[in-house]
Amino acid sequence: MRQILLTLTLSLLTLSLTAQTTTKYEISFENAVHHEAEISITYTNLDNKILEVRMSRTSPGRYALHEFAKNVYGVKATDGKGNELEVTRPNPHQWNVSGHDGTVKFEYTLFANRGDGTYSQVDETHAHLNMPATFAWARDYEHRPIEITFDVREDLSWKIATQLKPLEGTTYYAPDLYYFLDSPVEIADFFERQDEVNGQLIKMALHTSATESEVDEYFGKVMAIVNEQVEVFGELPKLDYSEYVFLNCFMPNASGDGMEHRNSTIVTNSKPLDRPLAETSIGTISHEFIHTWNVERIRPASLEPFDFEEANMSGELWFAEGFTSYYTGLILARAGIRTEQEYIEGLAGGINYAFNHPGRDFFSPVEMSYQAPFVDAATSVDPQNKENTFISYYTYGSVLGLALDLSLRNLDGNKNMDDFMKLMWHEFGETEIPYTNRDIEATLGEYAGQEFASEFFSKYIYDSQMPDYESLFASVGVNFGKANPGNVTLGTNILIEDGVGLLRSNAIMGSPIYEAGIESTDEIISIAGTDLSSVSDVDEILQNYAPGDEVEIIFRRWNETKTVQVKLAEDPSFKTEINQRANEAQIAKKSDWLKN
Repeated sequence: MRQILLTLTLSLLTLSLTAQTTTKYEISFENAVHHEAEISITYTNLDNKILEVRMSRTSPGRYALHEFAKNVYGVKATDGKGNELEVTRPNPHQWNVSGHDGTVKFEYTLFANRGDGTYSQVDETHAHLNMPATFAWARDYEHRPIEITFDVREDLSWKIATQLKPLEGTTYYAPDLYYFLDSPVEIADFFERQDEVNGQLIKMALHTSATESEVDEYFGKVMAIVNEQVEVFGELPKLDYSEYVFLNCFMPNASGDGMEHRNSTIVTNSKPLDRPLAETSIGTISHEFIHTWNVERIRPASLEPFDFEEANMSGELWFAEGFTSYYTGLILARAGIRTEQEYIEGLAGGINYAFNHPGRDFFSPVEMSYQAPFVDAATSVDPQNKENTFISYYTYGSVLGLALDLSLRNLDGNKNMDDFMKLMWHEFGETEIPYTNRDIEATLGEYAGQEFASEFFSKYIYDSQMPDYESLFASVGVNFGKANPGNVTLGTNILIEDGVGLLRSNAIMGSPIYEAGIESTDEIISIAGTDLSSVSDVDEILQNYAPGDEVEIIFRRWNETKTVQVKLAEDPSFKTEINQRANEAQIAKKSDWLKN
């Protein structure tokens, strides 16, 4: 009996301590029409020291800084008896609360009017909440479980969709601060659909204007994508709480975006109310769901632990985001959402961007990944030279993923990218052991041989060489070559406006325009003796010239007229197209690649 009483006492004590150390949040939307939310956080069982409350500066899935504190105002803190406490500001992102009695209720108003994967938006159509942009948190208490109650607008028929664990009514649970901040919420009058995969639920909350049949058709495509991706990795990850939710908001007040989270994703699109649902953001759906494996569980060591106060710099984004981007389009083709022709002809765009870009002279794919804090929805007011120095790690990694897949398929033993990704999954995803670039190289060596892996990494990952796409594509019955042989180009896009030509960007290094010394602020008056006021497009003038020809360009700089001779270059653009004369072996290899 004594043992039973002791056990019961300990159990009650454990329950009491658990209740005391749960951080409790509440949010309401009385003034949604003016984009405001009212938020309160109650901390109990606090240490006898200053409570440091902060807004995040980063958000899971983003790699740049975002100053979320700028939208917080009306801050107030009280103790357990309701007495107002002193609040001071040690820096722009933090509020220090002193003199408390072990309990602090921290309250504030949030302004939120950007509906995307990074920010939050509150209005009378929805409460779209990215958690780091919405909720403050306290240092030293990140380990505590969290309960949050959403005071939804019943007059607006709002419902709640999130990866947070439901408790009772509109109260939800997170085991710690990281899971809480990684759990976006869509509160709206949305469509709901769900299906089961391997005993786990795949759910979709879709906030948009559409018919039930449109939503059914759309969800069918979502599930086709899900099932094809499960085939790539061999299994669906063990989802927390056994479900995954697509939080889709396709409304004119939203901004286009996609953001992965551990068991959910936000996908937003500014779809007009009268536009059919069709395939809105279906490519983003494909991209973000691959992250369920690649990034969320097959995770770069450079992103662990995630820092909510500083930018997270990673050299692995060419793989984490880039290889994900490779599968984005491939999965759409395998799922029958894109035709074989559409997919293959579309591959040229990424290759043109990555390998006709001067940025390869400056940075490798690893170093391009390091640029993320400057380019991932980051803002700056000073001009930059990214047109010449930065290649998106999404696209760069995607075309390298393509090269690796086709290269593997040319080795003995029926090798392919799918099986390599399965190996990455088993070694780093299932185990949730973070990886480095050297780990990827070693795993590729384990799968395809160390010589193959070392050569691929030394040429294309640690250096910026171009794979032999012509032979790689030929092996799967695809022609690769110049898109416009014999056509000329000035190498930098020119927009004709009010009779003068203006560069759409900085002059591209190595281009005829760049070599002629023409700058983005210059006004081009004539090319080859033709006034730009008489044409709508520069190509109308250039179509009669050949590579190597010289033409005169007259331009104006700060009211001074200048004349230069410019040597025209051949259009370097590539194209990809199905080889209608492919042999049986090439056709069979293409079919195995595209799974058709």
